[in-house]
Amino acid sequence: FYFEVQVKGKTAWALGVARESTKRKGDIILNPKNGYWTVWLFYWNEYAAFSGPPRIGVFVDYEEGLVSFYDAETSSHIYSFTGQSFTEKLYPYFSPSFGYNGTNVTPLIITP
Repeated sequence: FYFEVQVKGKTAWALGVARESTKRKGDIILNPKNGYWTVWLFYWNEYAAFSGPPRIGVFVDYEEGLVSFYDAETSSHIYSFTGQSFTEKLYPYFSPSFGYNGTNVTPLIITP
């Protein structure tokens, strides 16, 4: 499956996919071991995996064990998790993140 999320104007966010049975409350470490395949941006300049394009595309191929992230405007590849084994349903994961001193109020916009 594939979906896109507009992140333009956000100062912090996380997105990707999560296993159906994964922990959803309390402190969560976003990594494949815990059932999360994500990329994220934290407060302006602290990036994980890449610098932030305005819209992110997320592609999942169950059979290939692949989760890939793209700059949806340029179709440029950002990052891929390869060789994964998906034994249950995956669902889109979105975290708009908390605001910091009144910042980060721009919404995430999800498109099919």
